[in-house]
Amino acid sequence: MSLIDTLQQQLSGPVLDQIGHSLGTDRAKASTAVAAALPVLLGALGRNAADPRGADALHQAIARDHDGGLLDSLGPFLQAPESGAGAGILKHLLGARQPRVESGLGQAVGLDQNQMGKLLMTLAPIVLAALGKAQRKDGLDASALSSILGAERQKVETQGPAGLLGALLDSDGDGDVDLADIARKGLGGLFGR
Repeated sequence: MSLIDTLQQQLSGPVLDQIGHSLGTDRAKASTAVAAALPVLLGALGRNAADPRGADALHQAIARDHDGGLLDSLGPFLQAPESGAGAGILKHLLGARQPRVESGLGQAVGLDQNQMGKLLMTLAPIVLAALGKAQRKDGLDASALSSILGAERQKVETQGPAGLLGALLDSDGDGDVDLADIARKGLGGLFGR
């Protein structure tokens, strides 16, 4: 099972209801938004980890701060996700592109920029917790972590409905996230909107 499949399974049922409630939306829209946001976060991590220095920094950060325990206590975390490390993680992953990512994804799935920002902030530590759990379980070093994220990024870009998402994230081939194009190209329809 891929990391994205594991995360989507973890973020279902009552957890998804809780996410929807915190965003002020229903389960269906929350599910669509999570399905759109996870590939973006994994793609950004994969891009950062493609460079050996980035992979090493990610490996160290996960070893130090993300042991996977968050996955065992999602209920309490989801009651106050803003108290977690999500804002810092997003700043590191997306940098100056963060507002554009939030706006583009939000438009694609029918959420406003603030709702999408809150969702990304909520999901970022959960994604790192899943990586931390895998890193500890399988004894992954920086190179193995980079390989896993590279495989996830490739899967996102080439398979299923998210395949178009991968193409749109870097539509001009410059390695930069082009999320402003998402709404224009109608990606929201892919996610059931």
